[in-house]
Amino acid sequence: MSTTKGWVGTWRPHKPRGPIAALYGSPGPKYALPGLTGNSKHDPTKYKAPMFSFGMRHEQASCDCSPGPRYFVPSNVTRVGRDGTPAFSLHGRPKEPEVFNAPGPGKYSPEHSGKSIFQSSPAYSLSGRTKEQSMNLTPGPAAYSLPPMFGPKTMGKSSAPCYSICGRSKSGTFHGDPKKTPGPAAYKAVDLNTYMQKPPQFSMTGRNYTPGDTTKTPGPGAHYPEKVINTRAKAPSFSFGLRHSQYISPLIVEAPE
Repeated sequence: MSTTKGWVGTWRPHKPRGPIAALYGSPGPKYALPGLTGNSKHDPTKYKAPMFSFGMRHEQASCDCSPGPRYFVPSNVTRVGRDGTPAFSLHGRPKEPEVFNAPGPGKYSPEHSGKSIFQSSPAYSLSGRTKEQSMNLTPGPAAYSLPPMFGPKTMGKSSAPCYSICGRSKSGTFHGDPKKTPGPAAYKAVDLNTYMQKPPQFSMTGRNYTPGDTTKTPGPGAHYPEKVINTRAKAPSFSFGLRHSQYISPLIVEAPE
């Protein structure tokens, strides 16, 4: 590398910038196979062993498991209940309970119980009219009316024909304006096919062709039976390929001028 007598031109060998597939005899970095270690991007065709991880350390639990001073037990409470010492408090005086006023024997009148025990005749009294009767809004006799017996509005009876003398209408009469009468075009004529036999109808439509197969199928000349190797043995074949790498520089020697 120190002498320049063996080189021709300005080109000098240098280190390639990246891996070249022609420099390796094996596939090498050409195939990015998944790894066999770890959990991320593991090869799905290989067995994966169990994995363990170092998790986070939880907060240390309090070692004080007894109630301690958190629970205050009164001094007058023992294991059998409260002690018998008197206790006083500054509260209001409660109200004294009222005396139960039960009815005595003089509250009962057995002499008035004759109607409840013995059979008695009905009794009536002339009492005043209550206010509830004024809310009775039932219709009276004058609220009903019978249908009339003459005229066109009789019900349940046969009525004679009735006529009335009304004014003469100016629309549609001979002394009206003939321009306001409808002309022949104002009436829509009924189609004859509605109430008569309908004749056959024809139309000038396009000519329909018989549907056919439009797919492009190969013809007899597109097949090569002599190249079939599935049903018979194939003869050995050889090719003249390159045995050396394309990246190998040619041998350059110094020739006499």
